[in-house]
Amino acid sequence: MNFIVQLSYLIAAVLFILGLKAMSSPKTARRGIVWAGVGMVLATLVTFLHPAVQGLTNTILIVIGIAVAGGLAWWSGRRVAMTEMPQMVALYNGMGGGAAAAIAGVEMLRALRMLPEGLQSQAQALASDAGISMAAAEAALRAEGAGSANIASALGADVAILAILGALIGTVAFSGSLIAWAKLDGRMKRNSLVPGQKYVNLLVFVLAIVFGIMTFFTDSILVVTLFFALGLLFGVFVAVPIGGADMPVIISLFNALTGLAVGFEGYAIGNPAMIIAGTVVGAAGTLLTQLMAKAMNRSITNVLFAGFGADTQSASEALEGEMKDVSAEDAGIMMAYAERVIIVPGYGMAVAQAQHKMWELVELLQDRGVEVKFAIHPVAGRMPGHMNVLLAEAGVPYDMIYDMEDINEEFAMTDVAVVIGANDVVNPAARDDAASPIYGMPILNVDEAENVLVIKRGRGAGFSGVENALFVGDNTRMVFGDGQKVASGMVQAVKGL
Repeated sequence: MNFIVQLSYLIAAVLFILGLKAMSSPKTARRGIVWAGVGMVLATLVTFLHPAVQGLTNTILIVIGIAVAGGLAWWSGRRVAMTEMPQMVALYNGMGGGAAAAIAGVEMLRALRMLPEGLQSQAQALASDAGISMAAAEAALRAEGAGSANIASALGADVAILAILGALIGTVAFSGSLIAWAKLDGRMKRNSLVPGQKYVNLLVFVLAIVFGIMTFFTDSILVVTLFFALGLLFGVFVAVPIGGADMPVIISLFNALTGLAVGFEGYAIGNPAMIIAGTVVGAAGTLLTQLMAKAMNRSITNVLFAGFGADTQSASEALEGEMKDVSAEDAGIMMAYAERVIIVPGYGMAVAQAQHKMWELVELLQDRGVEVKFAIHPVAGRMPGHMNVLLAEAGVPYDMIYDMEDINEEFAMTDVAVVIGANDVVNPAARDDAASPIYGMPILNVDEAENVLVIKRGRGAGFSGVENALFVGDNTRMVFGDGQKVASGMVQAVKGL
């Protein structure tokens, strides 16, 4: 039976790896999700055959928990809007980190329960052999050092170290992901919680490390409780100062931390499927985080720590020049008579659910012989790959979607560049203004196109709070209004030609 369990775990791990590999391309992403899902179902079901589980008496509660949680996940996954997908990713990622931390907590509580039981059994044996009372036997054992037993001795030093590390990482990923969810959902807008946030964060981190070391040597549940509380608090304090423009990076980072925590806890409980899956997710998440930070020309430490204690006031300044607007119909006609058009989508397109109308417009333009491409910035939207998912949902062919480095040189040869719902990723200040808070972040060179159309609901600044110089450019025309309604106006204009 143990051979069947271990073989099933290996098959599940292979399915995880193949699934993750398939998810790297939009063409095979759906297949990858199915493979990974099958692997997870296999790993979950075969766990009931594990010898350690067969001895449990609460398997019915486990089955009820799986059924309820699975049902809720299915229901929420079916009804979630594409605009809320980043929030769901952050929330589910946090649940993974929380689950890993919970496993560590259970193992530590089990170790703490073993300590007095071990001392009592030793005392009984000594009392029987020496013919003394239990109290005298316990006193003698404590004098010999038996009373100094701790979590490390109960679990083993290697298991205890990884359990503690997994607990810290998991609690940080859990509470940090919840804050990311709250900020993405508009439920939290604060950038600090206490005065001197930067120094408070440092203090909490140091205390968490200290209590983590104390947990290794402790036999006190109070120390363990404080350790978990500090981990949760540090996760909150890390995520609160993160600005909106950095959200895709921080979500990816928390995903990597969750994978790492799962891998550590898999070792702690001897589950190879968790070890492999957690390691793969942790490695992939780390690589993605590095790539996204590079796309912003910033280090991960800068993303994490530059915002500590940041002023909550907007970083925007008044722009020189005025926005010049144009109607949706005139914008559609301009595109219809162009030879080359590049469309740059952003989160505003997701909010307006305008991707289907934009694709309808593109099909009309292609019928007129217009060459149309889509340009995607690595951190467009609120999570990695957000725009790719939206365009795929609308039926946009993958060969029409280009990454920033592959299309940036083409803007100078483009008749019309259309920006719908994007802001910071097309802001020339990131390239030209050394005083700008986003200076140095690579952008899509939309301003180099002969004509620029910006579809935007209002005149506000970007998610980062920085005003966009593109909007007052000589070659820019603003098309104000809801993205879907504007796209519909463009469609009608092209159809009427």
